[in-house]
Amino acid sequence: MRILITGGCGFIGSNLVEKLHNETDDEIFIIDNLSTGKMENIQEYIDSSRVKFIKDDIRDSSIINKIRKQKFDVIYNFACPASPKYYLKNSIETWECSVLGVRNLLESIKGTKTKLFHSSTSEVYGDATIHPQSEDYWGNVNPYGVRACYDEGKRAAEALIFNYIDSYQLDVRIGRIFNTYGPKMNEQDGRIISNFVNQALNNNDITVYGTGEQRRSFCFITDTLDAILLMMNGKKITSPINVGTTYELSVLEVAEIVKRVLNSNSPIVFCESMQDDPQKRRPNIEKAEKILNWKPKVTFEEGLSKTIEYYKSRMM
Repeated sequence: MRILITGGCGFIGSNLVEKLHNETDDEIFIIDNLSTGKMENIQEYIDSSRVKFIKDDIRDSSIINKIRKQKFDVIYNFACPASPKYYLKNSIETWECSVLGVRNLLESIKGTKTKLFHSSTSEVYGDATIHPQSEDYWGNVNPYGVRACYDEGKRAAEALIFNYIDSYQLDVRIGRIFNTYGPKMNEQDGRIISNFVNQALNNNDITVYGTGEQRRSFCFITDTLDAILLMMNGKKITSPINVGTTYELSVLEVAEIVKRVLNSNSPIVFCESMQDDPQKRRPNIEKAEKILNWKPKVTFEEGLSKTIEYYKSRMM
């Protein structure tokens, strides 16, 4: 198959590149504007005759014809800053990527048999008033808060996708990805696991925003990729599917676990809360279990150990 991965130099995209390169004979094309993704994530694969990197931006309408000419069988879209550290600094670009970029991808597959996977997010649920969150929950999002560029951008992308499905009968599958972590996540990404592990490894303060009572569930990258591939390789799916684990921890518990596992002397320091930071975030994955026959396999302890090994290797 001919496969395109947009945002393929980022965390999830580059892990998918690795998996497809090692486990299939697919031709893999990567598009990334390198605003947050890193070439080093895919460097060992771009010399392969089956892997081609193209520096480009899905926000640019010229991408439509470029993609059409390649006649891809499958497109995986991960092109969007996913960390508050980056999307808060680049709010307009983030919204454009989520909406204009997705529109360009939809236009590029209109009238074709190309399947598209769109990486949505648990952020569409906002600061949820129900727990856990199932796909039929409409969310509680501040439409003009600091996180709206990402939250509302992803919500608008989903709406646009379903408009195109209704109008043009496209085959698009949407995965709402909850906190995922693992190797290839940028040390400076600003998200909980990468922050805490690298702060502890470098004997820096472990920074917890707010009280640390916020609750999260963390899904290891290999489980996330398994769910995505099951979505794309199975029968047509007509609604979003949550991808995440039901194992839940408080942010403070994560900081304490990281500190204990690394036998770190780093103090845990509490910082001012982030605006509109969700207090509870855990998916209801009954739909994934039923439709995909999927459940996460990697325990938090196993995933954390593999993630620590990765970051340690980068310090050598």
